[in-house]
Amino acid sequence: MQTGDLLGTVPLFQRLSSHERADLERVLERRTFTLGEQIFSIEEPGDSLYIVGSGTVELFVKDDAGGKIVLTVCGPGEVFGELSLFDGGPRTASAVALEEATLLVLDRDDLLTFLGQHPAASLDLLTTMGQRIRSTDEILRRRVARNINEEMEIRSTTIERIADVIAAFSGSIAFLVANAVWFVAWIVWNMLPVGGHFDPYPFGFLTMVVSLEAIFLSIFVLISQNRQAAKDRVRGDIEYEVNVKGELEVAELHQKTDRMREEMLTRFARVEKALEAAARPGAGAPRP
Repeated sequence: MQTGDLLGTVPLFQRLSSHERADLERVLERRTFTLGEQIFSIEEPGDSLYIVGSGTVELFVKDDAGGKIVLTVCGPGEVFGELSLFDGGPRTASAVALEEATLLVLDRDDLLTFLGQHPAASLDLLTTMGQRIRSTDEILRRRVARNINEEMEIRSTTIERIADVIAAFSGSIAFLVANAVWFVAWIVWNMLPVGGHFDPYPFGFLTMVVSLEAIFLSIFVLISQNRQAAKDRVRGDIEYEVNVKGELEVAELHQKTDRMREEMLTRFARVEKALEAAARPGAGAPRP
């Protein structure tokens, strides 16, 4: 695809006329990156906007635990690197070529001059940036500290929820009292001298019912215990993430404290030198 045709597919430049795209094409620089080559890294100064001509580029950051968070994968016709270009700050993500890629590079001065000549392109660029921010917010929303109960509620099936209810009830005093009343009523009814004895002594039917009850209750309890074990594993993962974040926060506070200490020592040294210079005899006397 020719550069002019490619620019026509870029949302940022779709409203431009063919003449305007030709003007833009003349200031673009074409660069080629190999598989796995780093295009830029997070915290680097940003002075260029990139348009993917061919291949794919992955934008990613790393979380506090060192895990890789993929923000987006840009294909032909997509733009990236525009945020740092406008606010003059460092790159907010890293970019790497997932395959051999050809990129069109537009530097800051040329872009600002171009936007000054074509203000309509500014709105398209803001739309692109808004979509990128929405995607990032959604990713971060899913990676914050999770509620263990909500997490397990989402994962659980109807049978598992029923098993939890039955297991919880079977371990209660109400269940014990209900079974005791039922057993006593069953035995007394079948031992009365009058009435229909559907299960006479030694109560074989009652024994079978109790055995079946024990089997089903044990199954439901095991299901509930398995869910509890899964919940404990998730809780352990969450606690680990929280501990790692806490350690990183503490390390960052130590670094800030060390920087403040170094700055204070430097300032004290300057003040001490200034006082020593002022205390020297004739320091302020005019030269003959």
